[in-house]
Amino acid sequence: MSTSVSRSDAAATPGPVATSDGLWSRIRALLRRSRAWIHRHPRLRAPYRVLVALAGLAVIVVGLILVPLPGPGWLIVFVGVAILGTEFPAAHRLTRVVRRLAHRVRLWWRARQQRQSSRAYS
Repeated sequence: MSTSVSRSDAAATPGPVATSDGLWSRIRALLRRSRAWIHRHPRLRAPYRVLVALAGLAVIVVGLILVPLPGPGWLIVFVGVAILGTEFPAAHRLTRVVRRLAHRVRLWWRARQQRQSSRAYS
């Protein structure tokens, strides 16, 4: 019970970050409980995995359709792989690799922007 009180206190603090963080933690807890319930019932495991696979593949297909168009096509593809990664270890490993790569690219981009801004003022 004390964790729910602290979560509601965190959600009651002003600012959009605290509110969205509390919301996401509640959503994650709900998903974790529902997955645990599904895994306790063996007859539901296979249909659940099939539904996750279909949802992930549908998101990937939509993302691949959007790749040549302006917009977040690749981002949607990686979200689809992340959906698959919730149930399939190979997709989870791929998601971790892509996240590490995206982090390195973001750091490189920030360093590049800082170098360019320092040159502009020199």
